Amino acid sequence: MHFKTILFLFLLGNLSVWSQKNIDPTPSDIELAKTIRGKYSKQDVAILESTEIINFGFNKSTSNVTVDLAVNEILMNINHRADIYKYEFYDSSSKIETFLLKYRNEKTASLPIRDEFYKDKDLFYNDARVKHVQIDFPVQGYTYNYAMNKKFEDVKYFTSLHFNDEFPVIDKKIEIIVPDWLEVELKEMNFNGHTIIKSQTKDAKNKSTRYLYHYKDIPAVFNEESSPGRSYLYPHILVLAKSYDYNGKKGTLFNTTADLYRWYKSLVDQMKDDTEQLKSKVNELTAKATSDEEKIKNIYYWVQDNIRYIAFEDGIAGFKPDDSHQVFTKRYGDCKGMANLTKQMLKIAGFDARLTWIGTKHIAYNYSIPSLIVDNHMICTVFQNGKKIYLDGTEKFSSLGNYAERIQNKEVMIENGNEFIIDKIPTSSAESNKETFRAKLVIEKDKLIGTCNRTYSGESRSQFLNIYNSFESDKKAEALQYYLAKSDKNNKVKDIKPSDLKNRDAKLVIDYAFESSNRISEFDNEIYLNFEFMNEYKSFTFKERETDYELDYKTLYDSEIIITLPDGYKVDNLPENLSEKNEDFDIQITFSLKGKDLVYRKVFTFKNAIIRKSQQELWNAAHKKLTELYNSSITLSKS
Repeated sequence: MHFKTILFLFLLGNLSVWSQKNIDPTPSDIELAKTIRGKYSKQDVAILESTEIINFGFNKSTSNVTVDLAVNEILMNINHRADIYKYEFYDSSSKIETFLLKYRNEKTASLPIRDEFYKDKDLFYNDARVKHVQIDFPVQGYTYNYAMNKKFEDVKYFTSLHFNDEFPVIDKKIEIIVPDWLEVELKEMNFNGHTIIKSQTKDAKNKSTRYLYHYKDIPAVFNEESSPGRSYLYPHILVLAKSYDYNGKKGTLFNTTADLYRWYKSLVDQMKDDTEQLKSKVNELTAKATSDEEKIKNIYYWVQDNIRYIAFEDGIAGFKPDDSHQVFTKRYGDCKGMANLTKQMLKIAGFDARLTWIGTKHIAYNYSIPSLIVDNHMICTVFQNGKKIYLDGTEKFSSLGNYAERIQNKEVMIENGNEFIIDKIPTSSAESNKETFRAKLVIEKDKLIGTCNRTYSGESRSQFLNIYNSFESDKKAEALQYYLAKSDKNNKVKDIKPSDLKNRDAKLVIDYAFESSNRISEFDNEIYLNFEFMNEYKSFTFKERETDYELDYKTLYDSEIIITLPDGYKVDNLPENLSEKNEDFDIQITFSLKGKDLVYRKVFTFKNAIIRKSQQELWNAAHKKLTELYNSSITLSKS
């Protein structure tokens, strides 16, 4: 081999070793990683340092206040090895100017950065894009430096700043530099219980005020299903830009709720609804109706049944409703488009219907905060006989006047010409969502055989109908049988006789024949009855949970099973009744004898559609008793 070639390879090899040494973790890095891992044992990566700097500018051509966000972080692998994604979203109202990853020696990391449209199963089309990179941490203590600069073209879309991340943050600083020409309120949310140090410095030379928030040892966001929205759980800052006076050019942003409404109304005023295309369908739906209520129902239910709900976000279209005739023709729309179609159809039918903005249960805010962050949904309100009826076309199989848990007790903003109306969605009780199970059974050999009846009302009915009707026609019968049998191979269901499985107004009723095998064991003159075959809430427990658990809706489940004893036998013992009651749940299980009938009653009530973190240990203790009861048996002996 040529001498120069050998020398080149030698130098290249040594350069590679030198480079590797400059990116490998030091002994102190490794020790630090071990220490952090000891505190955050479930995490693979930590953010050692995170700094966010926010500056405001002014675009003279658009008269928009702009925002520049600069983020710098040091990422460390605290486990033996880790692979993560680092990503940032943007859309037509923002752009990412820098997205960079470097090794600890400040050389750009040789990792491919991708930039693509964001795809999500709930989003049919949106203009959201995501820049992302897959980061490989080969050993414990390995670090990368991350830098990102993002520009918002309009301050109204820059709504909040958060301290928590999907990884623990050891040291976090948020610096907000507000120029004197801009009026901004920094509204501190959920700060109680957190040691967040705030300082404020006036910069006379640059005519600005610097706000610095410093927070250390921040745990990662909780990755738990059925949790409350993040706005309830974590400290954060709402950025409320109110007005500006830039070189004599003055403007009002969102100073009051009225300003927010005016902007919403300006979008509504841009719509060009061609309602002529809707009249034929409205006439068809109302022609045979014998009351105004029936007309409203026919239109509302038609929208539920015939317009496919698809989330649609496209810059300003994330806030502006689609024209009603477009939704009608396409047969799909987002919540805003569906609300507008409902409104226009009702107006054609002669009703006073209006668009209505609302933040669902997932959001902690109300309309006292003038910001785009306060709502995430749109419905329709119809004024009828002095009352307001709220119509949410996205809630399939929801009956008129029955409101989903996710919007109950939430404030709404109803359009009212140049004014607006603030109201609140009514709240229902667990009783309104009652589900019942009734069984009359006899003992035959090793089986329990008889008839069953189930009923559903309120949200239990809506949920059942929604799931059932989501199956293809040729799969519905099989799915229903599987559900009624509780997916237990010992249970068999036949002769199913349901009420109308599309009727969202009447109580849903299902009657069927039932048998459950392997429930009876017989020895000498005794029979051992394994009485439990439904096992409601048997798998519902909490392990090391950090947040409240939210149920789909307030629930009242009422079960009564009557088992007729065989001739010549009596009950030797009955299990002890179970009674557990607190502010979130109520369990009442009783056993009694009425002549030859054993009556087994179970009632579960979840009064608030939530089991708070503070109540979960109580639930686990009650659940342990419940499981023991389910696993027990009743002894029958010859009388």
